Amino acid sequence: MSRRDVLKGTLGAIGLALTGRRAVAEGASSESAIERFVLPKSEWRKRLAPEAYAVLFEEGTERARTSPLEQEKRPGTFVCAACMLPLFESSTKFESGTGWPSFFRAIEGRVATKLDLKLILPRTEYHCARCGGHQGHVFDDGPPPTGLRYCNNGVALRFVPEGEPLPALVGS
Repeated sequence: MSRRDVLKGTLGAIGLALTGRRAVAEGASSESAIERFVLPKSEWRKRLAPEAYAVLFEEGTERARTSPLEQEKRPGTFVCAACMLPLFESSTKFESGTGWPSFFRAIEGRVATKLDLKLILPRTEYHCARCGGHQGHVFDDGPPPTGLRYCNNGVALRFVPEGEPLPALVGS
């Protein structure tokens, strides 16, 4: 274990104690029953637009207020833009005022979480449980009934309107 790992772990523990943040959000788990689908990053790079690849597999963030999905209000399902796993139902979407699509609950077992210390203060990052694609961060400032805000990068999702068939899972 390196000194950097020790420092990150110590800062994370201090931050969690100070903020009281949950390490794993409701409806999410660090371990998932979803069968993993793994491709090399070089293959994901070929399959995805550069912006989507940067967010999903380099853990980037799109600019706020650039995604049309922020304004999407139709009934339907939001799926992972990489592997097409359904992640959120439109009934859980809400206007957070942050500039990114936000949800108060993920479909059970569809996202996995991990501690993110990139900005020193700890945050809970979440990923697609199937392909590992980075979706965003979850915060404890959302509406009832969960009190959670899954703040999602729009380029990491695709919207499927109600009545249209869900796309086949990539790799199935």
